[in-house]
Amino acid sequence: MKKLILLAAIAAAAISCGTDRSSVLKVYNWSDYIDESVLPEFEQWYKDQTGEDITVVYQTFDVNETMLSKIEKGHEDYDVVCPSDYIIERMLNNGLILPLDFASIPDSINYIALNKSPYMLKMFKEINPDIDANEYSVPYMWGTTGIIYNTDVVSAEEAGTWDIIRNPKYNGQVLIKDAPRDVYGPVLIYLKQKELAEGSVTLQDLMKDSSDESIAAVEAYLKEVKEGVLGWEADFGKDQMTKGRGVISLNWSGDAVWAIEEAAAVGVNLDYIVPEEGSTVWFDGWVIPKYAKNIKAASYFIDFMCRPDIAIRNMEETGYVAANGAIEVLESQIDEDYEPVNLSYFFGPEADSVRVDPVLYPDLAIIERCALEHDWGQDTDKLLAMWSRVKGDNASSMTYVIIVIAIVALGAGYFVSKKNKRGRKHGRK
Repeated sequence: MKKLILLAAIAAAAISCGTDRSSVLKVYNWSDYIDESVLPEFEQWYKDQTGEDITVVYQTFDVNETMLSKIEKGHEDYDVVCPSDYIIERMLNNGLILPLDFASIPDSINYIALNKSPYMLKMFKEINPDIDANEYSVPYMWGTTGIIYNTDVVSAEEAGTWDIIRNPKYNGQVLIKDAPRDVYGPVLIYLKQKELAEGSVTLQDLMKDSSDESIAAVEAYLKEVKEGVLGWEADFGKDQMTKGRGVISLNWSGDAVWAIEEAAAVGVNLDYIVPEEGSTVWFDGWVIPKYAKNIKAASYFIDFMCRPDIAIRNMEETGYVAANGAIEVLESQIDEDYEPVNLSYFFGPEADSVRVDPVLYPDLAIIERCALEHDWGQDTDKLLAMWSRVKGDNASSMTYVIIVIAIVALGAGYFVSKKNKRGRKHGRK
């Protein structure tokens, strides 16, 4: 990574001195969200395909809004960025991304067209009913929101409802993502079970519901939850679960995979479940921002990321699921130790009974009760204000203890293997 940063700095300095941008590709991605070895391979592949030299300037961010601000306010000339779902929606609505143009890419290497997942096509169409986001963005990684739980303490039945986070039996042992958007949706789904059963609202309706009434209901519920919360965490929750300090964590599926693997190595038994009431799905995707300078190389880069072998390598490095419908990607995940799941929604009818990790690839029955989160536009401030009131100044004393422990642990584990870096570290607001 240090080498990449140095090369990026050198290239950035050259750009500022007037270097022709046709030979430079500026990529802005999440930290620890790619197999870094694919970057020089892309440079060679691009040369092989086009006869042109390209140098990748690769930079990273940790919060969606940091990336967005640089483009929206700073007019930064990044050629490719990787926002989360709701930020793609916001950028699309505000005219901050360019439509994709792959006319220059030969059909034989158009990996985007060759490896599209029908599920991802459907989800991207739901971003904006008036503009097909598939024409502006290509999915990269995806997952669900659910509950990581300690199977020695918590039963699957208990963990199968969002109300587990309010169960007094587990006071002081509950970890919740410091991610208001990813907490609001599941809680509102739980609170609106009657309306969902009656058919007076749909899951998608709830994902767009920023009414004062719904915000107040979620706030009241979370204030009940608060006293039992061990920590509101950005990234240390999964680590605390592996150490047995927490027994319940409202978390993302990618973090769950990491936690389950790490915990098993030290004799702690964890599992992950999407509660029966329903949940949310999330994804991150590649887009070409409005102020991009090298659209051709950006198009080739996005296409290269969709090549099955590259998607598999990025998936293995990050621990997250590639949003890629190639049969090679599915085959790379087959494991006879798992029970069959129905992935026909993602890979097509031939994948109606395949043995893969159900945390990474949920069964169709689970996906059918999940919805896509949406951007709230100007009402986002209402969400953030509610979240601030919930957390307030009176977080439990254990929250601060756990933060100190986590900081010490992070310092002690700085030189652990790259595998231990796996897990979603995305700032979502």
